[in-house]
Amino acid sequence: MSIEVQLISPFIPEDTSFRTTLEHSIDSSNAYGGIAAPFRLLALGDPQLEGDSSLLNPEHGYLPSLNSLQTDVLEASNTRDGLDVLGKHILDLTIVDIPRLLHYFRKRLDLVGNDYYLAHIYRTLHRALEPTHVTVLGDLLGSQWISDEEFDKRSWRFWNRVFKHGERVDDEITGGIHQGQLGQDKIWKTRIMNVAGNHDIGYAGDITPERMERFERAFGRANWETRFTFAPGNMSYPVDEPVQDLPELRIIVLNSLNLDTPALDQDIQSATYRFINDAIGVSRPVEDKTSATILLTHIPLHKKEGVCVDGPYFSFHDEEYGGGLREQNHLSYNAAKGVMEGIYGMSGNPDAPGQGFGRNGIILTGHDHEGCDVYHHLPKNEDIEARKWKAERWSNSTAKQDSTIPGLREVTVRSMMGDFGGNAGLLSAWFDREAGVWQFEYSTCALGSQHIWWGVHILDIVTIAVLAAVAVQSAQVRRAPKPPKEAFKLRKRANTLDAWLQTAKVDKGRGPVRRVTVSSIDNPGPAFVARRRKPG
Repeated sequence: MSIEVQLISPFIPEDTSFRTTLEHSIDSSNAYGGIAAPFRLLALGDPQLEGDSSLLNPEHGYLPSLNSLQTDVLEASNTRDGLDVLGKHILDLTIVDIPRLLHYFRKRLDLVGNDYYLAHIYRTLHRALEPTHVTVLGDLLGSQWISDEEFDKRSWRFWNRVFKHGERVDDEITGGIHQGQLGQDKIWKTRIMNVAGNHDIGYAGDITPERMERFERAFGRANWETRFTFAPGNMSYPVDEPVQDLPELRIIVLNSLNLDTPALDQDIQSATYRFINDAIGVSRPVEDKTSATILLTHIPLHKKEGVCVDGPYFSFHDEEYGGGLREQNHLSYNAAKGVMEGIYGMSGNPDAPGQGFGRNGIILTGHDHEGCDVYHHLPKNEDIEARKWKAERWSNSTAKQDSTIPGLREVTVRSMMGDFGGNAGLLSAWFDREAGVWQFEYSTCALGSQHIWWGVHILDIVTIAVLAAVAVQSAQVRRAPKPPKEAFKLRKRANTLDAWLQTAKVDKGRGPVRRVTVSSIDNPGPAFVARRRKPG
């Protein structure tokens, strides 16, 4: 395949409100009278779970400067040298070990917090939007170069923290062409359709059988497809209508990382090519508009510079390392053309089956963390043999309204990472019985950066700590011994007598003080007499 290199700048629709996402999942214009669309796909991009592989090695100790302190001091030839050695170790401890240890614990806390932040996004949207299906569009983990041990740790975090209660799609389903009915198998709500990303298995020049094996073992096959029809008797369809005549929604999960060349492992690349050819061979005829295809893959299709944030960039390993494809932002033009004309059958040739318009559908990709939403089409009024595919921003494209040219929408889902606003997408699909075709609607929803999440939880922790301190103090006060009742009465009477002594004082020019009894004011008790000396 030839490789063309170009660049791209971003666009995600302004329609990112949570409410709008909910409204789009319940489309009042569809054939079901305003009920929720029968297919609702929660799409999440590039969680990229990082790890502690870059942190200090616990085998060397958390404070390595202290490991040889005693030995170095004892081996000093004299007291002065011993003090110098001691000072050097203390300096290393102060400016190296302790800051590194603090960074280690901060990083560990950050990893745990990030896991639960991503889990918050998945859990909140899954509960609020009630999707029928879920996909993660690649870069599940943060690096393809990690060891098997570290890979297993991050895989555990993926399934037990971030996507808790989610399930890997069974090999029985992905091993062949699975046929299901929309709405009947509720377990699809918790199955996660994982797409292989470059940080999971590498680019074409990095992919090895070992990396493929561990990814597929933990997250499911890299290439597979499944199909869904409406359940007979549901959504106003007759019970006796043949399955092959029912509207069909087809989902293809594709490893696009080795579509371009050169590849490190030719066998793995050939397996991907065979999968695509098999998928084309078992497709419904392009003339059948009751079928639609949703392609889930990681690498976005080719676009010219200025359409999205990431441009078409390619780099390659040196020959001593195999010379394979090292990095890419998009598929090459020829690879993207192969997807459009192969899987979707969009040749643009009026003499071809279906007059070259191909199959209905939509493509969801990841990789570009900023996200993008474009419309691919063959330009009008150009020579049929010479014209090339063109991509325009979905919001600005006029070609999408032109029914005389073939075209297809591609949505690059913005990353769910905190730096990109904790984003997710919802793809709704329903069959329009009047038009006889599938309709699609895509909406985005951002739940906010990780700083908001951290702020809320830190405030929660502080509030809980304050309430706990108040509760402990109150409990201590309640447990303190109380004075006997008689002592309380005596103390109260003494306070009252002191007050009367103050009020009983008279000026020198007045006569003798009368008898004053406290018992008339306070509780019954002995009378107190205040007398004053007579003058002279």
